[in-house]
Amino acid sequence: MSLGTRTFLITGALGAVGVWTTRSLLERGHRVVAFDLGGDGHRMPLALDRDQMSTVTRVDGDITDLASVESAIRDHAVDGVIHLAALQVPFVRDNPPLGAQVNVSGTVNVFEAVRRHGLPGPLVYASSIAVYGPANSLSGDDQPQTLYGVFKRTNEATAHRYFEDLGVSSIGLRPHTVYGPGRDQGITSAPTAALLAAAARIPYRIAFGGRIQMQYAPDVGEAFARAALLSYEGASVHNLDGEVAAVADLPALILRALPEAAGLITVDETPLPLVASVDGESFVELLGGSVMRPVADGVRDALAQFEQHLASGLIMPPSPTSGI
Repeated sequence: MSLGTRTFLITGALGAVGVWTTRSLLERGHRVVAFDLGGDGHRMPLALDRDQMSTVTRVDGDITDLASVESAIRDHAVDGVIHLAALQVPFVRDNPPLGAQVNVSGTVNVFEAVRRHGLPGPLVYASSIAVYGPANSLSGDDQPQTLYGVFKRTNEATAHRYFEDLGVSSIGLRPHTVYGPGRDQGITSAPTAALLAAAARIPYRIAFGGRIQMQYAPDVGEAFARAALLSYEGASVHNLDGEVAAVADLPALILRALPEAAGLITVDETPLPLVASVDGESFVELLGGSVMRPVADGVRDALAQFEQHLASGLIMPPSPTSGI
């Protein structure tokens, strides 16, 4: 290893944010141990080339098993952790006990493993804008509108206590609407499905409207990687910044980049039960600048990537339907 090279354990590394975080770290010369429940790793080729994939150490592991997290840290000489593993809104809604085991107990296990092995901070973990209540606050009488949000708010409190009581430093990041290659699950994945449909020249209807804060998946991965490389002591949580866009404007942005998609993408008017935007200035200040590109640029890049991936057979077109 070259001087300054670190080894990061990324939980949930096969997810959309995980593969792009992996890429950002590899491009800086660091090593990645991909800790995930397994699967075919179909998102990795969307973010990594063959040489990069060959350097990633994959560990089939479950964050609900503290011993397996500790073993991965010990066996691979890990000196940094990025915690992304979680069940998303629909899965938590369908199975709340399992959602609590993964999203709450699993997060405690990751913090505890970092504490037991004395890893240098910060532990960087994914929270969510779902922690906000309908009044766009974090107050006790403004509760999250999903169990997923309740669990994520609990994780933020856990991180605070692990620093105050046990000295584990952490940085929590709250994405809003992540879109782009690899984003194929979750309640806000419909804009990505629409981009893929446009690239495939098939119709698609996004089943919600309103305004959302759009954050391109490669940029979100860069944000997590940059946070993990900071010299930081404390326990803070930051909203990711990003351009706020009307979902109804997405078809026009697609058309501007891909005229052949005229008339293919339509949008429902009903907004999601999420805050439309949040203030990400504290994270911009923490990094010393934003890593988020304008939505028009992200849409253009995503469409180009999707056309290439469709042609190569890496991905398949979405069903020409709508839904959450």
